[in-house]
Amino acid sequence: MNVGLFIPCYIDQFYPNAAIATLNLLSKLGITVKYPVNQTCCGQPMANSGFEHLTQGCNELFIDNFAEFDYIVSPSGSCVLHIKDHLHSPTAEEKASGIRKKVYELTEFLTDVLKVDKLSARFPHKVGVHQSCHGQRGLMLAQMTELVAAPFSKPLQLLKMVEGLELVELSRPDECCGFGGTFCVAEEAVSVKMGKDRVADHVNHGAEYITAADMSCLMHMEGILRRQNSKVKVLHIAEILNAE
Repeated sequence: MNVGLFIPCYIDQFYPNAAIATLNLLSKLGITVKYPVNQTCCGQPMANSGFEHLTQGCNELFIDNFAEFDYIVSPSGSCVLHIKDHLHSPTAEEKASGIRKKVYELTEFLTDVLKVDKLSARFPHKVGVHQSCHGQRGLMLAQMTELVAAPFSKPLQLLKMVEGLELVELSRPDECCGFGGTFCVAEEAVSVKMGKDRVADHVNHGAEYITAADMSCLMHMEGILRRQNSKVKVLHIAEILNAE
């Protein structure tokens, strides 16, 4: 199995521990992972801002770096969804199409491809799970609770394998944190209020940590928690699944 590790630029710059945990976790599961050193931004920030026509350079570079892998895995649902929906090339569309079909968010890869049914991780803390909008509504990583259907959540499925971890039940498990990429810049007041509500749900139910498959959502909530001088911390799900 030839697996390429796609690390989004904001994780590379601000949260490298999430990337390292992803690599170590996959290695523990017997997967040989390669990291293309020339990868950069996937182009999502520009596309979110209405400038997708300027992302072709990002697309071509992504294709050059990842076309030859059997699977492409990333610890960021929003970036994975962007690649799945928006990666195109006027000169290499066949390669682009192939990449769109084999790029996976980390928890999606662990549950759907590797079929992981046990982990050696231990994390004795109360944890609240944030189901990001990109992951839940875009990648279908979890069932929305307001729908009448059999419940499922790929992140929760994996977290339940972690020894000592206590999952915190939230009042509004599907609620958006308000980050929304460039939405938090264009509509900062609304974004912050949504973030405060999302954080409060976790805090009020006794969470020691908030985790998610999208570090961007966690970054938004971390800023709010710090300004509130809260002891609650955020941690990417890869760091919990890799904890010992």
